Amino acid sequence: MEPTQTALIVPIPDAEPAVGRFRASLDRAAAWGVPAHVTVLYPFLPPEQVDETVLATVRDIVAAVPRSDVWLTRVDWFGDTVVWLAPQPDQLFRDLTAAVWRCFPQAPPYGGTHAEVVPHLTIGHDAARPVLANAAEAVSAQLPIRTTVEVVRLIAGTPDHSPWRTVCEFPLGT
Repeated sequence: MEPTQTALIVPIPDAEPAVGRFRASLDRAAAWGVPAHVTVLYPFLPPEQVDETVLATVRDIVAAVPRSDVWLTRVDWFGDTVVWLAPQPDQLFRDLTAAVWRCFPQAPPYGGTHAEVVPHLTIGHDAARPVLANAAEAVSAQLPIRTTVEVVRLIAGTPDHSPWRTVCEFPLGT
């Protein structure tokens, strides 16, 4: 099956030991092969619109943002249905999202469904509250997690199908 969507994400491999087993059963994106991450922009452009000009623009945007250390410091919730990790500081992610969106206004974050974009790493969603609470408690015991944000990854796939694949990685500036 040809990909129907793309996304720009910041992979957070240092979080996998804490969240991996929970994401495997509680985050459908994990089943698609999407790693633990903080989303920069989803959905991004349709795959057929991603050409060399788009790649060069994203590369320039990302290179203008310096690499940075980030801490995953606390577990938080969106309502009772999504449990997630909060990166601190989160301005790096906010800046990346805003910069990419400015250049690609036809691709608003989350399709424009949220008034505010909150940088987060999803642990799980749409499961029974006690199941999500158990995951939250187990992950909380492993915090804080330190990571260095070095790349933004462009991935492509089709929702509810796996595997999503890496199209390109863009290094942050030095």
